[in-house]
Parts: sequence; C-alpha cells; structure tokens
Amino acid sequence: QVNLVESGGGLVQAGGSLRLSCAASGRTFSSHVISWFRQAPGKEREFVAIINWSGAGTYTAVSVKGRFTISRDNAKNTVYLQMNSLKPEDTAVYYCAAARSYTTLPGEYDYWGQGTQVTVSS
Repeated sequence: QVNLVESGGGLVQAGGSLRLSCAASGRTFSSHVISWFRQAPGKEREFVAIINWSGAGTYTAVSVKGRFTISRDNAKNTVYLQMNSLKPEDTAVYYCAAARSYTTLPGEYDYWGQGTQVTVSS
C-alpha cells in the first residue's frame, strides 16, 4: 500500500515557478515508479513526467520538456516536480501516482494522490 499526498500548488503569474511535492507513506515506496499527471477542466488526464525507483531514469512530456524537472528523495519518501517558465496552459490539477512498471499510461497506476491545483495567470 502506498499513500500519496501532493502539496505546493497555487496561483502564479506566467513565467513564474512552483515546486510540487508528493509525500508518500508505505514500505514499498522506493520500489515504485512515480509520475506526475495533470488534468485541466474538460480535458483528459495528461502525463507530465515520470521517475524510476533510483531516480536515474526520468522522462518528461514534450509539452513541458525543458521547463519541468522531476526528482525524488527516497530517504524522505518524496518526489518533486520543479516547474519553471509556467504558462497559462499549464493550469490544471496536478496528481502524483505510483506504479510497479515504468509506464506513462494512467490506467497502469495503482495509487493516486488527491491532487493539487496549479493556476497560471496571463
């Protein structure tokens, strides 16, 4: 069992930065792949970034590449999403999720957080 809690969302102007945190509890956290997804109103849930158990394997979606960075600290059971150069189209609820396999498909994730709202004003 893995429990996930996101934090760090908020309102920011375009061009600004935010750092999201995903705090996990559960003895198997370090063996799970963690991803960030986002969902804007009226849109499907979208993959943002993924990181493997060691932190050495990461991948970010084309839409955020070069602006967002994912990292993890297994000692703190926390995964981070550093978001720079934010755009209004980044506005969404951001979720972290845990899976056993390295995948970008939301249906393959077993555990989800409650989400944190990110709003970018123009």
